[in-house]
Amino acid sequence: MKKISFILLWALLLGLASPAAYAGGTELDQSVTLNVYNWGEYIANGTDGSMDVNAEFTRRTGIKVNYTTFDSNESLYSKLAGGGADYDVIFPSEYMVSKLIDEGRLAELDYDNIPNFQYVDPQFRDPDYDPGNRYSVPYTWGVVGIFYNTDYIEEVTSWQSLWDDQYAGKILMFDNPRDSFAIAQFMLGQNVNTTDEKDWQEAAALLKAQKPLLQGYYMDQIFDKMLSGEAWIAPYYAGDAAILVDNSDNISFAVPEEGTNFFVDLACIPATASHKREAEEYINFLCDPEIAGANMDYVGYSTPESAAKEYLDPEVANSPMHYPREETLRTAQAFVNLPEDTAKLVDQLWAEVKMGGPGESAVLIAIILGFLAVYVAIIIYKRRKRKRELA
Repeated sequence: MKKISFILLWALLLGLASPAAYAGGTELDQSVTLNVYNWGEYIANGTDGSMDVNAEFTRRTGIKVNYTTFDSNESLYSKLAGGGADYDVIFPSEYMVSKLIDEGRLAELDYDNIPNFQYVDPQFRDPDYDPGNRYSVPYTWGVVGIFYNTDYIEEVTSWQSLWDDQYAGKILMFDNPRDSFAIAQFMLGQNVNTTDEKDWQEAAALLKAQKPLLQGYYMDQIFDKMLSGEAWIAPYYAGDAAILVDNSDNISFAVPEEGTNFFVDLACIPATASHKREAEEYINFLCDPEIAGANMDYVGYSTPESAAKEYLDPEVANSPMHYPREETLRTAQAFVNLPEDTAKLVDQLWAEVKMGGPGESAVLIAIILGFLAVYVAIIIYKRRKRKRELA
């Protein structure tokens, strides 16, 4: 996917940049280390001839980057809500941004320190989940679809393929509730942000019916399992799917006809960040069209900056997997933060889906209690026996 001419061009462009180019005068503390928390495989790291984005930021500013990853919005939220995390920049999806704003967990951004926001396309500004972009800057966007192994599956046009019993044991599913429920909701013709309990119950029933056919619930591991042939079909995000398709002869990708999720991942600063000014400099750096182009050329996801497309491999810039056609986007729905009672219902139903439903959960609890009763009885018997022996 990477073109050698583009690599040489990046080397020339970046070599011209001076360390002071992003220094921002004396306001930046070059002695700090930024703690950045992002999705796995979600930034160019110098492999395959790509730019090492974090290393380049350090070269230009003197600010070091401690970079760690998570595999779902829920994992990110758990870290923040737990209170033990000390992150300066995080990358939640749009519905999680809304939740974090409502809970006061994000810092308001100073756009005097993020002038490259000017390159973000109008369609990604002033979103419902963050009016005025007070707390977030778009990083990537994309849609969800299905990729499948053409050695075993001829064609996929519907989400129903993930329920096809002829692929039993070779089907993977997302290991997070919003993405998994959304797939069932599209099949049922529901709105993915419904607050109707009956809708969620119906979607949960569909997911429970799917469970016996699954190899398992996964996130980042989906990529490797599909690449190795261990699995034949799985939902995934278009950016990563494009990388797999480009590097495989037997993997194809399709956006199902029932519709799909349109997502945006964003750069934010936690309210507890220790280095807010330097974090804003990092976000500004990522918004530079040249940096964004080089970054997305490696990551494979879509950039919210049209100006950055000039620096992309033309095959990527013109790919419908990276930049879907208008008819695909018309059927797409974006997640919003759900009301608290609905969110609790979703968490409860998701637990039931993964455990097999309330009935099976009750049986499991009964078995555990049975074993516990037997264990206690054995302990009591041994103690009484020992007392008789001592007597």
